[in-house]
Amino acid sequence: MIKERAIHSVRAREIIDCRGFPTIQATVQLEGGAHGTADVACGKSTGRFEARELRDGGTRFGGRGVMKAVANINERIGPSLIGKDVTR
Repeated sequence: MIKERAIHSVRAREIIDCRGFPTIQATVQLEGGAHGTADVACGKSTGRFEARELRDGGTRFGGRGVMKAVANINERIGPSLIGKDVTR
């Protein structure tokens, strides 16, 4: 594997989408310095092969916050990707 393509870090954060709802934005940083950032689209309908939304519940943003999902990415998913080749 070429070291420049290895994942160095994955960080997620909660942002507000164009409709005013919370969603996730994630940045992947590679060992070589390259990085990419993407926002997760929050659709009105979910197909049977799409991931289900993980909303926080409670009163924050009317229960639509995504801090649980952000924590899953930052604490579980991201660390499991460290060192992986981004092209595979």
